[in-house]
Amino acid sequence: MDRAVDAYPLHGYSAFVITTVVLARAVTRSLRDLPQHVVVKLQDWVASVETLGLDQVRKTPGYHDEPLRGDREGQRSIRLSRAYRAFYTIEKNEVRIEFVRVFEVNKHDY
Repeated sequence: MDRAVDAYPLHGYSAFVITTVVLARAVTRSLRDLPQHVVVKLQDWVASVETLGLDQVRKTPGYHDEPLRGDREGQRSIRLSRAYRAFYTIEKNEVRIEFVRVFEVNKHDY
């Protein structure tokens, strides 16, 4: 086994970059009803993840990517505007490829 690989454990993280985003059917349908600036921000986020990878995009302060707690534990959210959020999970398909699944975009209640 290569000593260089052993010297840097992954600490539970994947050894590859997640660059696939899947929009749930409900999200795709709701895009026509959302304000245009929210749709554009979601499209920008998807393009950024597909180009740079999820780990790099999470570092972008404008999205305020954060893990959720309580009933939504295991999910994450990004800020699309002051009022709108997109919720996503990291999932694996049958061949164990990880991808991001955006399953909801809604107006955040304050």
